[in-house]
Amino acid sequence: MDSPIGPLGVELDAGTVIGVRFAASSTWTGGSHPVVAELAAYFAGTLTDFTVPVEMRGGSEFERAVWGEIARIPYGEMRTYGAVATALGDPGAARAVGTACNRNPVPVIVPCHRVVGAGGKLVGFGGGLPRKRQLLELEARVALERAWS
Repeated sequence: MDSPIGPLGVELDAGTVIGVRFAASSTWTGGSHPVVAELAAYFAGTLTDFTVPVEMRGGSEFERAVWGEIARIPYGEMRTYGAVATALGDPGAARAVGTACNRNPVPVIVPCHRVVGAGGKLVGFGGGLPRKRQLLELEARVALERAWS
């Protein structure tokens, strides 16, 4: 699908989202899925929580724990790699958290873009830092609009 951060590919298995890819080329076979509407609503600023079924396949036990932890970061908020590592009981694992974020099979839906470097520094993102910035700016804008309305 087209998005403000470029084309996104969504991989489905029996109606469950199992992958999201940046800069994907189309192999569209027709039909529709609620994830397309939810992603469009997210980018329009009207959806803050995805409800489509998602299955996180693959990954080590640690990576799966990281993905679970980042899935709990609220919309419009950020955590550092170190804070995620600490939440998982291993404060020295910030770099490993970064690697796990890079291997997240469903970015945007499982919001690895909400994980930043120490001091809020914008570092690391499988989709590239410009996309990460766009996602964070979108969420910050929407969160502020909601807080002030």
